[in-house]
Amino acid sequence: MKKLYLSLLLLSGIAGVQAQRSCATMDVYAAQLQDNPSLSVTRQEIEEFTQHYVATHQAGSRATVTIPVVVHVVYNTTAQNISDAQVLSQITVLNADYSKTNADISGVPSAFSSLTGNPAVQFCMAQRDPSGNATTGIIRKATTTTSFSTNDYVKQSSKGGDDAWPAASYLNLWVCNLGGGLLGYAQFPGGAAATDGVVINYTAFGNTGTAASPYNKGRTATHEVGHWLNLYHIWGDDNGACTGSDNVGDTPNQGSENYGCPTFPHVSCSNGPNGDMFMNYMDYTDDACMFMFSAGQVARMQALFATGGARVSLLSSLGCSAPSGGTTTCGTVSGLAASSITTTTATLSWTAVSGASSYNVQYKPSTSSTWTTTTSTTASKALTGLTAGTAYSYQVQAVCSSGSGTYSAASSFTTTAATTGCTDAYETNNTLATAAAIPVNTAITALIGTATDKDYFKFTNTSTQKNIKVTLTNLPKDYDLKLYNSAGTLLYTSQNSGTTSETIKYNNAPVGTYTAYVYGYSSAYSATSCYTLTASIGSAAWREAEEENTVTGKLTDITYNLYPNPNNGRFNLMISTTEPTTVAVRVIDMLGNTVAVKDIADVSGISESEVDLQGVAAGVYHVMISDGKSTEVRRIVVSQ
Repeated sequence: MKKLYLSLLLLSGIAGVQAQRSCATMDVYAAQLQDNPSLSVTRQEIEEFTQHYVATHQAGSRATVTIPVVVHVVYNTTAQNISDAQVLSQITVLNADYSKTNADISGVPSAFSSLTGNPAVQFCMAQRDPSGNATTGIIRKATTTTSFSTNDYVKQSSKGGDDAWPAASYLNLWVCNLGGGLLGYAQFPGGAAATDGVVINYTAFGNTGTAASPYNKGRTATHEVGHWLNLYHIWGDDNGACTGSDNVGDTPNQGSENYGCPTFPHVSCSNGPNGDMFMNYMDYTDDACMFMFSAGQVARMQALFATGGARVSLLSSLGCSAPSGGTTTCGTVSGLAASSITTTTATLSWTAVSGASSYNVQYKPSTSSTWTTTTSTTASKALTGLTAGTAYSYQVQAVCSSGSGTYSAASSFTTTAATTGCTDAYETNNTLATAAAIPVNTAITALIGTATDKDYFKFTNTSTQKNIKVTLTNLPKDYDLKLYNSAGTLLYTSQNSGTTSETIKYNNAPVGTYTAYVYGYSSAYSATSCYTLTASIGSAAWREAEEENTVTGKLTDITYNLYPNPNNGRFNLMISTTEPTTVAVRVIDMLGNTVAVKDIADVSGISESEVDLQGVAAGVYHVMISDGKSTEVRRIVVSQ
């Protein structure tokens, strides 16, 4: 698309519908922006560097770049523990697609054949790990997590996943069971190193084994690695408005994503006679129907590896080079012991080996035939994510500069049995109409016991205690909270990421019955661990921001409300504050470009101000609101 600097909205697909491709990269980006608003500045700097590079370099002018890959296979079932052959099949597909040697490149219509590009990017399985030891580049990690979502838990050992290898030296690929019908998601250049990489569903990885039609040709990884290499969706994520952009000059303006295998030409946004470039890897078509990158997309990718580029450090990675061998013998580990054993954790220790720089630790349920391998730089290793009441075997190997020793004899330990899970006295309360009545000002516990379980609770405020505060704490998974009035109208939503507590406050609420709705984000649930919900009412207003004013020493109270949302380019910002406050409002698009700025001075009590976005393209924007002490980020939709 020829319009530049307009949108980085990478809209997720339709959850739960495996018949259509679904990419959750936008959800990840939006969550990261919420947690770190300065990311928008970083992304804008990368975009400006990219556009300058594209303007001054011809696509294909760079030498081939080879990127070391580590594949983290995180599995809960035997089927999810995909074979080495399936892993290697994906690398083969990536190497063909990113060198324009894929056999189906011949399927590109003649109208677009002159626009195809060769990214000149190759991928190798890592042969050297971050400690300089030999590796196959495949890490296998058993987990008790039945499915993962976009919260990046799969990238954290402490959350049941596996920690990333250094992003400056490796492309991290995580393969797992993704819930909600998701095929995968990626992180754009500029994000946190600890979460950098690509996540793919185990049924859409490679072209053999568990790969399932129509996503059985490895193109999900090709698509997501494209995001990792700074490509946007080809239609610009504008919900069919024909105003979005992928910031590439040679891809036709396109109305929306394409699914399945369209017939050429497929015309949208008055882009005839040739229509959409639906065979591009960055569309949503089936694996068998996407074959190409454009030359403009190639130039964007190659900008990352220019001097000063966001991924230039990969050029100096030693990950593709096997470590040199030696003749000195590395000793065998002895003195194995296990301590601090709980239902899900244990700490392993052993006698240090002279000359060892690190240790490989393998462990598995004693009845399993598959080891999970992890590493440690000290003579101990804390294991997490274990199964309660299970016997485990483990063995340790010393790694020296001269090579690795032999594994020790296996030892064993047994995790403690699980305690009886909490009970849920409120089922069945899965709909607004069947909401369970709960007492106010009293903590109750309940379960989200299945992927489809939802909990509704009703309570009543009074004429002397109108002010409402609902808190959701002790979360075992990523749960969110909504509040409805007696008419069933949604009033407030609290959607923090991960297991962060949720809170909704509604001061001076009309007297009546209200319903709190608790649900798992992306079908998250725990069949054994309860959450805690408290519906409080009081005569005094609940403070929104319980921070001490450094001048007056008093607590301040400031709340914001944006409406209507969606809107036609104008929205109102309602501000409620107990003390005179100046509020700065900045509206940015998904690339971090500022599209509107407004300062509202000397706000006191309840005030309302209109923000005018007339002239901006339809799409999703972030509204950053700051009172000088803290910043809130809200999402708003313009649907002109």
